[in-house]
Amino acid sequence: SVQIPINPSPKQVKMLAMVRKQLKSHPALIPLFIFIGGGTAMSMIYLARLGLRNPDVCWDRKNNPEPWNKLSPNYQYKLFAVNMDYSKLEKNRPDF
Repeated sequence: SVQIPINPSPKQVKMLAMVRKQLKSHPALIPLFIFIGGGTAMSMIYLARLGLRNPDVCWDRKNNPEPWNKLSPNYQYKLFAVNMDYSKLEKNRPDF
């Protein structure tokens, strides 16, 4: 099995110490780090949502090779829909 080291390497400690020193001497960099970190986190969350919730992505080819055919007509997979009520949609496609 792969063991993950608990203690950081000396290079990582040196780099974190340098960042801490820069933040203490230039406090105006703190909002930059916060917004860059927040943007990175939000983009990773959105990419995970796309990979897990989008009907175009197929993770299990053996049991469900075409997941987009098994969606109900009122299934909302978009993150944000403008002026669209998914509960009133009816099925207008053939069964496969």
